[in-house]
Amino acid sequence: MILTKEKSAILGTKNGTGEGVACSKRWYVAHVRIHHEKKVAELLGKMGIETFVPVQQEIHLWSDRRKLVEAVLLPMMVFVHADQKERMAALTISTVSRYMVLRGEGKPAVIPDEQMARFRFMLDYSDEVISMNCSPLARGERVRVIKGPLTGLVGELVTLDGKSKVAVRLDMLGCACVDMPIGYVERIG
Repeated sequence: MILTKEKSAILGTKNGTGEGVACSKRWYVAHVRIHHEKKVAELLGKMGIETFVPVQQEIHLWSDRRKLVEAVLLPMMVFVHADQKERMAALTISTVSRYMVLRGEGKPAVIPDEQMARFRFMLDYSDEVISMNCSPLARGERVRVIKGPLTGLVGELVTLDGKSKVAVRLDMLGCACVDMPIGYVERIG
């Protein structure tokens, strides 16, 4: 297991498409048994399938101590970068129940590569806590972060609970949001 910036767990082989090379691999969301996200990712990695489990560091408080723990951002979900054959092979693991499907259709939902890249960048470089917002969120202005650790990230500027946030939309999953001062972004497009 490789931890990048202690924010996201990436397991398996790195199969990029490269410049000008066609690749049939796509990002899917596998539903897994609760608290088995990292174990499933490890097993899929041994099968040569690239996976991604979004995690972040959180402080948990007990009556006698505080502890920094690694918490899964999307419980019971593992992102799988696979072709048709690998996608079916992943279902042979007993703790993988199914793939997220498009409403009204029987085929698995595909998360676009660009959305995954933005989401992974946000997880890897954000100093702030990232929250997932699954409720419908009004579209915000397209912005690019120009200051801070997320410089270069493109997303939407939204206001939640009176705070400005940069949101990265993930098809079928909602938005990943992080606090961002308005002075740290510029409008684009």
